[in-house]
Amino acid sequence: MEFSKIINLSKHIHRANNNSKSQARDLYRKFMKNYTFSLKFYTLSLIASLVFIIVLQACSKDISSFNAGTVPDHPRILMLKGDETLVRNNINSDVYWKVIHDMIINESNSIISKPPVERVLIGRRLLDKSREALKRIFYLSYAYRMSGNKAFLDRAEKEMLAVSAFTDWNPSHFLDVAEMTMAVAIGYDWLYSSLPENTLNIVRDAIIEKGLKPSLDSKYNSWLKATHNWNQVCNAGMTYGALAIWEHDSSLAASIVKRAAESILLPMENYKPDGAYPEGYGYWGYGTSFNVMFISAYEKAFGKKFETPAIYAFLKTSYYMVNMTGPTGQCFNYSDNGSGAALHPAMIWLASRLGDNSTLYEEMKFIGKMKSAGDRLLPAIMIWSSGIKVSQVQQPAKLMWTGGGENPVALMRTSWSDPYALFIGFKGGSPKVNHGHMDIGSFVMESEGVRWAMDFGAQDYNSLEQAGVNLWSMAQNSERWEVFRYNNFVHNTLTINGQLQRVDGKAEIVSSSDKSDFMNCIMDLSTVYSDQLSSALRGIAILDGKYVIVRDEVKPKTDNSTVRWTMLTSASVTITGPNTAELTKDGKKLIIKVSQPATVTMKTWSTDPPHDYDAPNPGTILTGFETVIPSGTTTTIEVFLIPGNVDPSNVSGRGELKNW
Repeated sequence: MEFSKIINLSKHIHRANNNSKSQARDLYRKFMKNYTFSLKFYTLSLIASLVFIIVLQACSKDISSFNAGTVPDHPRILMLKGDETLVRNNINSDVYWKVIHDMIINESNSIISKPPVERVLIGRRLLDKSREALKRIFYLSYAYRMSGNKAFLDRAEKEMLAVSAFTDWNPSHFLDVAEMTMAVAIGYDWLYSSLPENTLNIVRDAIIEKGLKPSLDSKYNSWLKATHNWNQVCNAGMTYGALAIWEHDSSLAASIVKRAAESILLPMENYKPDGAYPEGYGYWGYGTSFNVMFISAYEKAFGKKFETPAIYAFLKTSYYMVNMTGPTGQCFNYSDNGSGAALHPAMIWLASRLGDNSTLYEEMKFIGKMKSAGDRLLPAIMIWSSGIKVSQVQQPAKLMWTGGGENPVALMRTSWSDPYALFIGFKGGSPKVNHGHMDIGSFVMESEGVRWAMDFGAQDYNSLEQAGVNLWSMAQNSERWEVFRYNNFVHNTLTINGQLQRVDGKAEIVSSSDKSDFMNCIMDLSTVYSDQLSSALRGIAILDGKYVIVRDEVKPKTDNSTVRWTMLTSASVTITGPNTAELTKDGKKLIIKVSQPATVTMKTWSTDPPHDYDAPNPGTILTGFETVIPSGTTTTIEVFLIPGNVDPSNVSGRGELKNW
């Protein structure tokens, strides 16, 4: 009987021949959810899994029927022959694009006086040099195509020959290979008609032998099955290499592009349902940017859109990004991300495809503040920005955005244009998400131009790896969670009885509202504290556009549980009463007021690192309180965050979370 259900399931999916991989996966999960993995059904489960693999292959029909066909002559990557005219028209139509163009030319001039990139590893990575090579060759190739100045051509050739002479591009850390391959492929393709034959032969051989062929080796290509940024970056790099050498070995090139078109769907699925990127702001800038580089090159080379059901959530990720930057200009830097926010050329492509330029509101601010060229993908912005006028970009219509998926987030603010606006970034999800921290339930908060509640973000990976820390294991007892910046003890969340959050848990959004007088979001954190709490809900709200409330409703499993409520800040902290603290910074003030429970012990904790390998954290402090609560009953913990321009005596809550 059970076996017949599996067969019927597979027939059903095969009949639905327009299904995507994700739809097949959803059907499979729905079926398997109804059965326990007891010994009785073990064989059944294996059979079902085999059927699932077959189904996935069938449901990727649109991509797997990819026809290599023909590609244009060189240049064929991103900017085809004659596209220079379109770029020039764009430069002449908006002063901001001319400013960026001039920055690229100026940076290209500065590169000429520098020595070529050398093969120097930092720890196990060549990535720093691969990125520098990509920037130099992309900039110089663009500068030559737009100006005809032979000095740019000669220097680009010198850079390509230098990296082509490397013994290898460090395939054991394949991101290094991917970015180096993309760098050399752009130079080879864009400068093809102007480079001597000997140089073309050397560079082409390097692309094949040091780029494409290592990607066929199972020792180096585990990224093909990854659902995170490695997949996006590596598939993009290999696709650029394949497009560059297409006429030399079209069979190899076509197989590489076909493989990439199928594999890259895996991380694209993770943008569902709303566009939230699981790895956070900085890794969005990496993974999504290279995914866009892949799609743009694919579509230009083959003259057709890269169609997949996942593309719709992928395009909506531009709403995620525009909402991730607060009024201070800092991003919500959860997980392994720094707080710095900057221009992302990929946002230009996404906005154009989405048809909503309001998602560029923050990007236009970054353009206005730019002093020099920096982003290695910056020349792509000159290709993708055609028709976009910076001065005509309007602010987004909504003040709140929520996104589900692997790491659900809620982002709310009281204004887009007021630099003193209130801003909250609030996250759920799981610590085991790639680059994740034990920051579930954590938040950042800004008001009056100050970030009061902050996040440390990442620590340099090499510093931890060189100290022998097993950084990349996400197991519950992994050394990763001993790193000071990575566990829940230093995030703006709860700690129960001094224990870690559970890596196998996941917090989901329960409800949210974007009403201006009570903007709020509630998340269920219960599974993240499954061994400590019977239930845990956290709600965060902006009330009347003036102040913030953080409300927790928790039910401990053991009597007399000690709950620690913490908030990390770079402000000065003074405990001012039995349930209050005052934060001051840059002449501004924030009051923390605990309204429930009645008895708490207000505290501050040092952020001095406990291990030699931990990064220093100068100018920061943890503040909050501890309280002891009984088991068996749900206890409310309610905290107000009150900006200095609001009277603390006039604040009040909205009652139980079920009434929010």
